[in-house]
Amino acid sequence: MGRINFRNKADTTAKRDAFSYQTNAVAAIRELEYAAVFHEQGLGKTKIAIDTLLYWIDTEVVDTVLIVTKKGLIKNWIDEIHAHTYITPKVLEQNKGKNYYVFNSPSRLILAHFEVIESEYERFKLYLKTRDVGIIIDESAKIKNPSTKLTDCFHMLAPLFKKRIIMTGTPVANRPYDLWSQIYFLDQGKSLGDSFKEFKKDTDMPGDCLEEQKEYENKLAQLFDKIKHFAVRETKSSNVINLPQKVIERVEIDWEPHQYSLYRNVQEDLRVIVVQEGVLTEDKAEMNLKRLLRLVQITSNPQMIDESYTYNPGKFPVLESLIEQITDRNEKCIVWTSFVDNANWLQKKLSRFKAVKIHGNVSIDDRNRAIDRFKQNDDVKVLVATPASAKEGLTLTVANHVIFYDRSFSLDDYLQAQDRIHRISQERTCYVYNLIIPDSVDEWVDNLLEAKLLSAKLAQGDISLATYRRTMDYSYSKLIKEVLGVRD
Repeated sequence: MGRINFRNKADTTAKRDAFSYQTNAVAAIRELEYAAVFHEQGLGKTKIAIDTLLYWIDTEVVDTVLIVTKKGLIKNWIDEIHAHTYITPKVLEQNKGKNYYVFNSPSRLILAHFEVIESEYERFKLYLKTRDVGIIIDESAKIKNPSTKLTDCFHMLAPLFKKRIIMTGTPVANRPYDLWSQIYFLDQGKSLGDSFKEFKKDTDMPGDCLEEQKEYENKLAQLFDKIKHFAVRETKSSNVINLPQKVIERVEIDWEPHQYSLYRNVQEDLRVIVVQEGVLTEDKAEMNLKRLLRLVQITSNPQMIDESYTYNPGKFPVLESLIEQITDRNEKCIVWTSFVDNANWLQKKLSRFKAVKIHGNVSIDDRNRAIDRFKQNDDVKVLVATPASAKEGLTLTVANHVIFYDRSFSLDDYLQAQDRIHRISQERTCYVYNLIIPDSVDEWVDNLLEAKLLSAKLAQGDISLATYRRTMDYSYSKLIKEVLGVRD
C-alpha cells in the first residue's frame, strides 16, 4: 500500500452541540496518546468520540480514524455519524475484495466490526505504516479476555496506532480483572502490570475468608487511581445531566407445580454432583455452572430442557399481567431473556402485543427491521431480546419499562440491558422489573449480581472503600450451597 495524498481538507464542523460534561471529556482526552472513556451507559459516549475524532482530523494529528464496534452496531454508528458530522464513513467488512478499495481510499473515517481486525490483521499491519491512524474501540469489554486470538490481534496492533481510545460504560464487565486487557491495549502494561495472571489473582472475587476479603478490597480500591490520568468517567449519580428516575422492583413469583417438581429433580442431581466433586464456584467449575444454568432455565421456562412440559411456567402469567398494565398506559416494554429458544417462545406467547424479537439467530437486516418497528410502530408494544444481541449501543427510549424474565450470571448483561431505556432523550420514569422465584437459583443470581456490582463500583472509583465495606455482602458463596441443598 502506498501513502495516500489527502488533497482536500475534511469538513470537521459538528452539526450538534455537546453537553458540557461531554465537552469536558473531549478536552481531557483529545491531546492524549491514549485514553479511556468510561462514562456510564446512556450518557452519550458516542458524541464524545465523534467530537474527539473531528478534533484529531481538524488538527491533523491523524489523517484517518478507525472506529471498531460490534457487527450489530455498525448501522447505529453510521446513523450517529450522519447526525453529528458532514463526513461519510467507509465500512470494512468480511469481503476482502471490497475491503481493498477501502484500504486504498482517501477516506478519513472508517468503520469496522471486531472480527474484521482479526481477518484483515496482515493488511492492517501494512495499512498502519502508510497512514497516521487513530483508533476508537466502542464497547471495549469485547477485548477483555487476553487469551483469545481476537484480543491478541488488538494488542499487537496497538503500538501502530497514533492515537488510541477505548469506550465502555461497564469497564468491569463482570469481574474486576476484566479491566486488565482493555488497559493493556492502551499502555502495554504500564498501569496495571504486564501479567494478566498476577492481576487476576489479586482481583478475583473471594469466598468467605475474611483475610482474603480485606486484601481483595484494598486491591480494588487502588485500581482507578492507577489509570485516572488517562481515564474519564461520569455516572448518572454525578448529576451531570437530568435523567428521570429509575425504579428497580423485585417481583416475586410462585412455582407452577409441575415446574417445581422438575426443578427439585434437577436440583437433587446437581447437589449429588457438587458433593462428589467439591464446592461450586463461578469460575472454577465450568461443567457445574452449565448444570446450574439448567436450574435457571427451569425457573424461567422448563420447555427449554423438557419438550413434554406443556404448562405455563410460573413467571409467564405475572409477565403477561405486567405487560397488560404497561400497555394500558400506552407505554412500551422490553422483555429480556438469556436464551434464544425462550425469546422465540415469548414472542409467540406475546403476539397479541405485536411483539418483535432480537437474538443471535436473527439476521442483522431482520434485527434492524425489528428495532425500527418497535421504535416507529405504535401497535408494537413489546420487544423480546437477549442481552447478548441487544444490550449495547441501542437507544430504545421509546420504552420506559424493562422486564428481566430471567438473568444470566453476567453483570454486563444486566446493566447494559436495563440502560437501553435509561439514557439521554428519555423523559419518563423508567422501571426495571426482576422476576424472581424465592428460594430458587434466582435468589443466588440476584445476590451474585449485587456483589459484582459493588465490586465494579469500587474498582471504577464510583464508591469509596468505606461505602463498599458497609454495603458488600459476601454470602453468595454460602447461598449457592443453600440453593443446592448442600450441607457443610
